[in-house]
Amino acid sequence: MFASIHPVRSLLIAIFVMMAGSGFLSTLIGLRLERAGSGTMVIGLVATAYFGGLVLGALRAGGIVRRVGHIRAYAAFVALLSASTLTYALFQQPLLWGALRFIDGLCVAGVFICVESWLNDRAEPETRGTILAFYMVSLYSGQALGQLLLRSGNTAPQIPFELASILISLAIIPVCLTRSHAPALEEAASLPLRRLFEASPLGVVGAGITGLLLGAFYGLAAIYARRLGLSLADTATFMMIVILGGVALQWPLGRLSDRYDRRRVIVGGFAMTLAVSAGLALQPLGIVLLALGFLFGGLSFALYPLSVAHANDRLLPSERVTASGQLVLLYSAGAAAGPIAGATAMTIAGAGGLFLFIALAAAAMLAFGLWRLAATDAVPAEAQQDFQILPRTTPTAALLDPAFPDDDDAAAGAAPQQQVTP
Repeated sequence: MFASIHPVRSLLIAIFVMMAGSGFLSTLIGLRLERAGSGTMVIGLVATAYFGGLVLGALRAGGIVRRVGHIRAYAAFVALLSASTLTYALFQQPLLWGALRFIDGLCVAGVFICVESWLNDRAEPETRGTILAFYMVSLYSGQALGQLLLRSGNTAPQIPFELASILISLAIIPVCLTRSHAPALEEAASLPLRRLFEASPLGVVGAGITGLLLGAFYGLAAIYARRLGLSLADTATFMMIVILGGVALQWPLGRLSDRYDRRRVIVGGFAMTLAVSAGLALQPLGIVLLALGFLFGGLSFALYPLSVAHANDRLLPSERVTASGQLVLLYSAGAAAGPIAGATAMTIAGAGGLFLFIALAAAAMLAFGLWRLAATDAVPAEAQQDFQILPRTTPTAALLDPAFPDDDDAAAGAAPQQQVTP
């Protein structure tokens, strides 16, 4: 198993270090803006700027990579991200911070495209699943552990930004010193959104709504925790527990969806997300808060890969890679809208308004899912592809899914699966 990741170990180390430095910035920036007296809507708009940059970067950063190569592009994206991170420590002005968050999103998307396309190029069909699993572990463990850096600001407010910049800068070293040759980045094929929606309305809407939920959470959950009276250390712990819960429960729910009608697992996931979010909206404390946070992460993080898997069940094998790329963009678009909607709810209903909004969005998706269950037939068990955990990063990540055909197979025209009325 470890032999299969040996050729890409420098990339995995780099993404772990970068996420440890950058993964807690959304939490830190939200807390700093609130402490400076910024309103919830301003904090939501700054969070939205990041996801807006992420969407634009996912669409455009590939052109930069093709023009200058992976290593130069990666170094440029990481250097700009490090410089942006230090700038937060120099000036605290919401408009500037919104612009910096937009730049952060562009840079992070560029880094993901570089790393994910490189990983895919080095992966063989038999090792792709292992490489994807280690990539997910590196990405989310770095993001979870990075939350602990929030505590470093007790002595001097600039220290968390400085530590983040140091870690982000160090992430350049493993890639720049690698002896692995960078691959060529090809243009991605396109799949009309109308065709994708016709094939899987539940998958398309599920991906967008999941982005709405998690965008609101990432942008405002730290504000929610602080308004409950949690200390900075407890807020960091809460954020870390949610992320770790998201990693822990994705696989069991995915295996369950392989054995039963995947639509019912998706609908059940949104129903349980609704119930857990309603509990969090009541503003619990102590172990109850952490337990509900763990469950929220486990359920909500699984909804995106479940939606992708359901969409792929209803598509031809040759369409799946492109469809997964479209779905991650839909997720990102939803994530860009989530902080504004969540901030509006918190302005109206207080701290619990964040999870009240998430519960209402989950309820709307639950109603849509129940309608789809009544309106269509299930995909036969033999036609379902195996569930695969996928990162919500850029369309390039879809290429790492071991269930997707190789380019040669797709070009040869894989045999179409049984088509099911959507």
